[in-house]
Amino acid sequence: MTSTSTAGHVRAAGHRGAAEAGGPTGEAYVREWVHGWVVSRAAAPPEPRPWGWWVTVGLPQHVGRYVFGGIGEGVREEDVRAVTAAPAGRGTQLKIVADPARVVPWFAPGWEPFGEGDRVMARDLGAGDTAPGSAPSGYRLSLWTRADVTRVLVTTTAGDFAARGQVGVSGPSATVDQIETAEAHRRRGLGSYVMRHLHAAARAAGAERAVLACTPAGRKLYTAVGWRDVSPFTNARYVGTKD
Repeated sequence: MTSTSTAGHVRAAGHRGAAEAGGPTGEAYVREWVHGWVVSRAAAPPEPRPWGWWVTVGLPQHVGRYVFGGIGEGVREEDVRAVTAAPAGRGTQLKIVADPARVVPWFAPGWEPFGEGDRVMARDLGAGDTAPGSAPSGYRLSLWTRADVTRVLVTTTAGDFAARGQVGVSGPSATVDQIETAEAHRRRGLGSYVMRHLHAAARAAGAERAVLACTPAGRKLYTAVGWRDVSPFTNARYVGTKD
């Protein structure tokens, strides 16, 4: 599934993020991350709202998410206050591409931030993004594509899980997602190996750039394989109020 929703209903934000001259604006990276993420996770297409999107996810602990379309100073206080004050069910999440120190004080009661130091990052894709060679010694590669999503799995030759990742392609952009390396197999180059396969797969599918949201633990890996920082990232969940 590739979403055909557009950002036409999203209010233009004043802060343009970490855009390069002639390249996408910060808000474009947010839009591309949202649309690639729903492809990667097989979530419902993003539903436009005046401030961004609602995405139905359908999991017990992640029923859906509000994603704001602005970035940094382009995220409006009145929008955050209005969205978090509206009725919400437990299992609803909130995603804002802005510094938590700025936006968390605007949350209504019942919303709990989680994660610390998360970032949104981006990377241009080009002709040099070709698939790496065979898996490192002692490991085996599995790679498959279905419905605009390519998954990469690295196991030991005995079949034990070692590393994984996936990428969802939506038009000219791709969202890299669910990168994981088992603790016993870290610092062996497997994360970079997975990422290089995902870059190549996204490029082969027609993507010109990629975006992701990451924790501090993953930032070092992504920087090492050519990703650049776009913005701090705020996560929150609705936990309810204590009456």
